[in-house]
Amino acid sequence: MNAKTFRSLALAFGLALALSPLAFGQTSTQTNNAPTDASRARSVSSGQKMKIKGVVVRRDADTFTVRDINGVDTVVRLTDRTSVKSNGGFLRGGTNYGQTNILRGLNLEVEGRGGSNGELEAERVRFNDSDMRTARAVESRATPLEERATASESRLSEVEQNAQKLSGQLDELAAVSNAARGGAKAAQETADAAVAGVNATNDRISALDDYVPQETAAVNFRVGSAVLNPDAKTKLDEIATKALNSKGYVLEVTGYADATGSTARNRALSQRRADAVIRYLVENHQIPLRRIVTPYGFGESNPVADNKTRAGREQNRRVEVKVLVNKGLTQPAPTMNPGSGSGQ
Repeated sequence: MNAKTFRSLALAFGLALALSPLAFGQTSTQTNNAPTDASRARSVSSGQKMKIKGVVVRRDADTFTVRDINGVDTVVRLTDRTSVKSNGGFLRGGTNYGQTNILRGLNLEVEGRGGSNGELEAERVRFNDSDMRTARAVESRATPLEERATASESRLSEVEQNAQKLSGQLDELAAVSNAARGGAKAAQETADAAVAGVNATNDRISALDDYVPQETAAVNFRVGSAVLNPDAKTKLDEIATKALNSKGYVLEVTGYADATGSTARNRALSQRRADAVIRYLVENHQIPLRRIVTPYGFGESNPVADNKTRAGREQNRRVEVKVLVNKGLTQPAPTMNPGSGSGQ
């Protein structure tokens, strides 16, 4: 083997060794930054009456976890009898909220009695409207970020596996190059393919910040009503099926009203309509709450038709549901193919 061939082979091995630490280094950095949880758990005796104040740190379908000022966690179970309202309001009555509005980051007060599993079965849940607005803002940003972080971990794992495969391929090519001049050329082609594969993977990871609409559906309501009709339920059944068959999806739910009535009334009505859609999707199709962007009622804004006509007002009394899919997951996975050198 002459000196020129030896230099080409050394260049190929150098590229391979430079790629492996890059992939492994990304994974180890992410592991070292993983958060730790030093909280303690509280078990409530069956029938014990209790009142707790704190922040919601976890939300599941029928339960949520409250962490008090001492760092103690209590699992709270919601029932059909649970009253969820805001503090204050006219005659201190407050505003009734659906149970789906209890979000992570919400500062609240819970009263109830101990259940059979050490949980606190909630009778009353109270909070301030300002804390609800803050929790909605936090949840709308936290859920997509969590989805992107999970997808990023998966992509980085693929990079590590590809780097390990590449290392084994280059070892085989080194043995071939000792017997034929074509080995160096084949190793160079394999290294070039490896660089292209890593670049393609990095492009997919960069795209994890973007979500693209995959499906959209609009359901309409009667005047002053937030009740789903049979046609609306059929549309929601269809879009729920499409969402559950998608990877890395989230649902964006927005409610609207026509221009009839006051602005404040229309905002509240559009919010109730959005909440009704969320409740149907969760209860009838088991859509996880973490997959749902916080629903919002826009009132009479963003009309799709003329509010001066009856047909236009019917179209504006609606809730729009969009299935958003992570852009990075819709791109094809990169491949790494060894070069086809003719040194055998």
